[in-house]
Amino acid sequence: SVAPAHGRRPGRTGSTWEGDLVIGAGGRSALITLVERTSRFVLIHRLGAGHDSQTVTTALQTMVADLPRAVRASITWDQGSEMARHADFTAATDIPVYFADPHSPWQRPTNENTNRLIREYLPKGTSFTDVTDTQVQDIQDRLNRRPRIVLNGQTPTEKLNDIINGANTT
Repeated sequence: SVAPAHGRRPGRTGSTWEGDLVIGAGGRSALITLVERTSRFVLIHRLGAGHDSQTVTTALQTMVADLPRAVRASITWDQGSEMARHADFTAATDIPVYFADPHSPWQRPTNENTNRLIREYLPKGTSFTDVTDTQVQDIQDRLNRRPRIVLNGQTPTEKLNDIINGANTT
């Protein structure tokens, strides 16, 4: 499904996420990034040698497995073939996947900006096969603890917790 670039999907509550792959040197390795739009909270997962649709779908299911219902409304992705099994992901997680228009990265600005922040730690030309899961977790933690002007000085972790706690009090 092609979805509006911003905002919640009709009939859904919870947070919307933007997803993408950051491709490593030579296209042989990749990171999956998921960014929650309101809080800028990021989840990063390092893929091994492949980034085919089955590998990506399985990794995404693992990434969202522990997310509270309050932050599981939908994911917007680009038109990449890595999401060919999006229906399998939705069936397994009850999280619909929507697609931005082709060649329209501005429809997923939070994710594009976050991918640039990741490149501060892992510049273009880096092979992610040489990066450990611990290093990826450290980058994720650093980004989620970084105060953001757009969040009035809050960190993404603080803002996501506010969203979760707000949902738990209603």
